[in-house]
Amino acid sequence: MSKINLRVAVICFAVLAAIVGVCARIEGPDGSAAAASQDRASGYDIVIANGRIMDPESGLDAVRNVGISGGKIRAISVEPLKGTTVLDAKGLVVAPGFIDLHEHAQEPRNYQFQAHDGVTTSLELEVGTDDVDAWYAQREGKALINYGVSTGHIPVRMKVMHDPGNFLPTGDAAHREATPHELEEIKNQIRHGLQSGALAVGMGINYTAAASHDEIVDVFRIAAAENASVHVHLRHAGLKEPTTGLVGIEEVIAAAAATGAPLHVVHITSMGLKNTPQLIAMVKGAQNRGLDVTTECYPYTAGSTNLDSAIFDPGWQERQGITYKDVQWSKTGERLTAETFEKYRKEGGLVVIFSIPEGAVRTAIADPMVMIASDGVQTTGPKVHPRGQGTFSRVLGHYVREEKTLDLMTALRKMTLMPAQRLEKRAPMFKDKGRIREGADADITVFDPQRIIDKATFDDPLQYSAGIQFVLVNGIPVLSNGELVEGVFPGRPARAPNSK
Repeated sequence: MSKINLRVAVICFAVLAAIVGVCARIEGPDGSAAAASQDRASGYDIVIANGRIMDPESGLDAVRNVGISGGKIRAISVEPLKGTTVLDAKGLVVAPGFIDLHEHAQEPRNYQFQAHDGVTTSLELEVGTDDVDAWYAQREGKALINYGVSTGHIPVRMKVMHDPGNFLPTGDAAHREATPHELEEIKNQIRHGLQSGALAVGMGINYTAAASHDEIVDVFRIAAAENASVHVHLRHAGLKEPTTGLVGIEEVIAAAAATGAPLHVVHITSMGLKNTPQLIAMVKGAQNRGLDVTTECYPYTAGSTNLDSAIFDPGWQERQGITYKDVQWSKTGERLTAETFEKYRKEGGLVVIFSIPEGAVRTAIADPMVMIASDGVQTTGPKVHPRGQGTFSRVLGHYVREEKTLDLMTALRKMTLMPAQRLEKRAPMFKDKGRIREGADADITVFDPQRIIDKATFDDPLQYSAGIQFVLVNGIPVLSNGELVEGVFPGRPARAPNSK
């Protein structure tokens, strides 16, 4: 089928998907059995033929055919299936679409990069938002891939304390303890965000360093009451006591233990640096003692954040074990000096921070417990961090195929099933994501395991990954034969039930 015909067919499927979905709901208790029976007789919207199905939940790793109708997987069959459109996946892996728990750049251009990297659900769960309803409304009907957000301690604190910062605090929200009145308002707004359907609570204590331990524990209590995980950038990410990542993780594990809130520690390598194995051991120890604690990493030896944030307050060099030459200004790619540091800090903007040892990255990537998440940033400036463009392909291409740091099924589990399981208790819709099984959402990534690789680099970050052939979001192709399909926006809100 030609590319033009495929695009016409895809647009037709977007209309047919809603019709089929209605029919399915009428015909059966969950629609799946009746719809599957009808599809077997008349054919599916789309068939993915002869692909190597890899499903981390069931352990299935075999050549099968997948029938898709109404945005759902309706059949997984050894026998050939009939379809209006047939995608030939011979020699390719058919996997659940990747779920990114940590992507700040929730914009159309970034969704395109993520689709090329196999991501079907992109979530901003670390920083989050101060207005959950408005955040979802802004993307409704306009998104290439699925999207979701947390209610964020950072933006709520900024709003309540009238901080002048844009994305991250630069004034009172970073540097002043909240008054009792402000603290009550912060808690009320976070609670309201959860009741509005936010997926989690986002928290970046390193950026709100003046927040008291009491304030942190209070936010954890609110999360526990709403069965929401707290996605935390630790208070400390350094090498010198008492501001090490180990001290930072002790604080939030204690808060989780005391309140019962589920805890997710973001980008553990940039928190732990050379001490990353000790931080991972802390997470495992908490799990072994019954606490609901998880973590994630990205596959790079550098982090990225705003130069005008509290992370670069005086003492940053000693705390992080780096100096000016280890910090790159994203707008030009230049490494900083004492003079340019002061100049650009006043201006404000993104920097790339080369501080993470390769050994720490390899340890986290290899550990089956550590999920994969990009921490992607907006693609402003020619020298932004490449993680928002290449994280998932880098893991599968470099660390699985080239370095053999971990096996393919384990890697897929870390970027599909495990993120879905992290969220499904609060947001049951995730029980149908991160799986290749009948009845699951047809969020599917099809890639060549011999060719998949990241192309985005620190020198040239705005490049699409290679080797991903097809990406389907709710049964609609958004990537076909390695190219974006124009004019389709099948992304849906990933959201918890509204309890207001």
